[in-house]
Amino acid sequence: MFSAEFMQTDWYNWVVLPLLIYVGRMSDVTLATLRNIFIARGIRKIVPVIGFFEVLIWLLAVSSIIKNLNNFMCYIAFAGGYSTGILLGVNIEKRLALGKQMIRIITNKQSQKLIEALRASNLGVTELDAIGSQGPVKILLVVAKRKDVAKVISLVNELHGSSFFTIEDILTAEQGIFPMKAGESRIQYFRRIFPPFKAAR
Repeated sequence: MFSAEFMQTDWYNWVVLPLLIYVGRMSDVTLATLRNIFIARGIRKIVPVIGFFEVLIWLLAVSSIIKNLNNFMCYIAFAGGYSTGILLGVNIEKRLALGKQMIRIITNKQSQKLIEALRASNLGVTELDAIGSQGPVKILLVVAKRKDVAKVISLVNELHGSSFFTIEDILTAEQGIFPMKAGESRIQYFRRIFPPFKAAR
């Protein structure tokens, strides 16, 4: 990749090598962050593949450090790549919006309009009667894909602005009503990470 002469220069030792270590460390920590998130979300099939490339990149980065123990820029690059990788991994997972969440809405208002609006958005709603500190209330349970949670919150704020609601992660949810666009496939995940590259219609 690089000539032996170039690898002996200060430019390589103090700029190119630390940059390569930074990119390598950032990549392996990004994969590690995604791997842990996928495990927590119950998405396990892709985890071994991610783990393979994660460890491979880590070995390359560490071997470069060991060969250049006197180069303090390599240490800075290694630490910088680690912190950047965590941030990048979390942001990628946020864009992917994997998994499902439960929105629990508690209101003392008439909830029919909100229920109708949620169902019109193809979201399943379960309605329960309960007693709060100030009297009878309605509890609405909505299990939605994470990418649809913002839609639910928007409807709650629009129709029941003062209602109390909580959002909880769900490890597994089967059956039920979850909106899916026709032709939607796993490639949608990559389009969420790289929105400028969406296929033209």
